[in-house]
Amino acid sequence: MATVTENGQDLAPEPGAQPRPARSEGRPLISVRDLWMVFGPKAAAVPQNQELCGLSRRELMERTGNTIAVRDISFDVAPGEVFVVMGLSGSGKSTLVRCLTRLIEPTAGSVVFEGENILEADPKRLRELRRHKFSMVFQNFGLLPHRRVVDNVAYGLEVRGAGRAERRRRAGEVIELVGLAGYENSYPDQLSGGMQQRVGLARALAVEPDLMLFDEPFSALDPLIRRDMQNEVIRLHRELGKTMVFITHDLSEALKLGDRILIMRDGRPVQVGTGDELVGAPADDYVRDFVSDVPKGDVLTLRWIMRPPADSDPVDGPELGPDTVVRDATRQVLESHKPVRVVQDGKLLGIVGDEEILAIVAGKR
Repeated sequence: MATVTENGQDLAPEPGAQPRPARSEGRPLISVRDLWMVFGPKAAAVPQNQELCGLSRRELMERTGNTIAVRDISFDVAPGEVFVVMGLSGSGKSTLVRCLTRLIEPTAGSVVFEGENILEADPKRLRELRRHKFSMVFQNFGLLPHRRVVDNVAYGLEVRGAGRAERRRRAGEVIELVGLAGYENSYPDQLSGGMQQRVGLARALAVEPDLMLFDEPFSALDPLIRRDMQNEVIRLHRELGKTMVFITHDLSEALKLGDRILIMRDGRPVQVGTGDELVGAPADDYVRDFVSDVPKGDVLTLRWIMRPPADSDPVDGPELGPDTVVRDATRQVLESHKPVRVVQDGKLLGIVGDEEILAIVAGKR
């Protein structure tokens, strides 16, 4: 997971934190292919018409009265992955996440979840999936004001038909998990914004979903509370290993939370990659501008700055792995009298010395 700094504050996980669970390398948990969402008259005709597909949003609106919110998007999300979708307002990211569970009906394409195309599910099956497999956390907490915390958290289980004893037991477990122990009998209006969002998070976790979907859940929170909630999501993911799709317009948040990031613009996918891939190899000027203010040393790893080893390089210098973040390697490289050897599985991949580190620090790379 990449790290950046914002307003001089470190956005990395706490020192000594355990690494996230490794993602599975098998079949994706969710696979999106050729997804379109078009609003307007005869929307279904747009994805099938090559000429219309090539029009800009403005041209399409002027010609047909239709608006494309999501345009021909494909991606996979691996089990246990935190997949972040980011973009500016109007990029289509919130529409996209709603299409994944058919809160908005996509115009075309497929959304395959655990081998099943959700777009072909009948209403009964779709209700089952929403109750047992998916959970969503929104910017608007959506808490029931007349219910206490424990009953808000247990609401999804109640809808599912679980008994009162089971609901209370499970709600108690997740309330403690998200740090709300002692507030079980409080009402939402007695809680701060951050605590209310913890209730929303606990409610999503209570049904033990396979996939958690977050639609800009922290954007209305104060900066310090927002940072705390980001760290809470990281902690919960580390402990539970849930697959997450997280929507945000904030690059710092995306880099902090995401294993991989999809950048959208005007409904289109622009680039998908890890944080260091976006910063180290932006696909176009749009992405390059997006990441221009990111401190590269906080995101790039040694594999991005290492040089090929030469015969004259020492063979007994310190060793670091290629995925070590430049910031974390800086002191060791600068204090070493010999270049650091970048080694993986016993194989020498490259060399990093003072010159490579200082180029990053000086912003020359």
